[in-house]
Amino acid sequence: MEQRYVGRSGLSVSRLGLGTMTWGRDTDADEAAAQLRTFLDAGGTLVDTADVYTGGDAERLLGRLLRESAPRSELVISTKAVVTPNGRRPRDASRRHLIAAVDDSLNRLGLDYVDLWQLHTYDEEVPLEETLAALDAIVSSGRAVYAGVCDYTGWQLAAAAVTQKSIPGRIPITSAQAEYSLLAREPERELLPAAAHLGVGVLAWSPLGRGVLTGKYRTGIPADSRAATPHFADFVRPYLDERSRAVVEAVMTAADGLGVSPLAVALSWVRDQPGVASAIVGARTHAQLKGVLPAEEVVLPIEIREALDDVSSLD
Repeated sequence: MEQRYVGRSGLSVSRLGLGTMTWGRDTDADEAAAQLRTFLDAGGTLVDTADVYTGGDAERLLGRLLRESAPRSELVISTKAVVTPNGRRPRDASRRHLIAAVDDSLNRLGLDYVDLWQLHTYDEEVPLEETLAALDAIVSSGRAVYAGVCDYTGWQLAAAAVTQKSIPGRIPITSAQAEYSLLAREPERELLPAAAHLGVGVLAWSPLGRGVLTGKYRTGIPADSRAATPHFADFVRPYLDERSRAVVEAVMTAADGLGVSPLAVALSWVRDQPGVASAIVGARTHAQLKGVLPAEEVVLPIEIREALDDVSSLD
C-alpha cells in the first residue's frame, strides 16, 4: 500500500487507514484481529481510534491485539480526546481533562505513547490557548509524537495552527481529520484550502459516505447494515435523500464502466483529492475490509473524476 507524508511533516501513513469506531460492539475481538492482520498484510499502517469509541472498548481491544499479535513498530496509532458523552457537557478541551484523557487512552492501549494524538472536536467554552498548551505538553512529555485536530472548521484549524507556529518551540498541528466524501464535500469550502496553506495533512473519515456510496441502500435498508441498528440509524439517515441517490447512481454507472466496485470508485475519488494523506475506512467485518482493499489499485480516469465532481457539487 502506498505511504504518504501527512502535510509538510515527517509522519508517513498508508493512504488507506483502518478505523475502529465499531470495535468492541459491532466488531468482536476475532473480527478485529482478522481485520488488523489483513490490513497489515496489505501494507496498511494507520490505525485510528478514539477514547469514546464504544466507551473505551475500541482502545482496549486494539491494545490487546498490539500485545498479542500486531507488531507495534509497523503501525501508526492515532487516537483522540475532547468528546465527553457522560460529562457535564458534551465536550471538554480543558487542560485538566486532556491530560487525564491521554493517560487513560495510553492505559487502555497498553502503550507508552501514540504516534498521533488529536483534539476530537473544537470546544468553544475553553480558551484555545489553554487547549493548545495542553496538546503541547502531551507531545513534549513523550505521550504522543505528532498532534492533530478533528472536525475543525477552516478558521478553527487556522487559529490553532497559526497560534502554534507563532510561539517558538510549540508543537505544530500536523493533521486535520474531517468527514469527506462525494456526499460530504463541505471541507472543500474552507478546511482543505486552509490545510494546504498551512501544510497540514487531511485525514478523511467516512470516505464511503457512511456506507451509502457502496450502493447497499439503493433498494432499502438491509437488515445487517448500520442503518438498521439503533445506534447508527440516525448517523446514516441524512445520506438517504434524493441528492445522495443521484450521486450513488453516478458512482454505480462509473463502477460498471470501469469493471470495479462502487466503493472502489468512491474511495479512490476521496483518496486522491489534493491534500488528503489518508482515507480512513471503518469496516464492521473482515469481509467488508477485504472488499475495500482492492480499491488501492484503482485510479479514476480524469473524465470520471470530473463527472463525479459535477454530480456531487456543493453548488
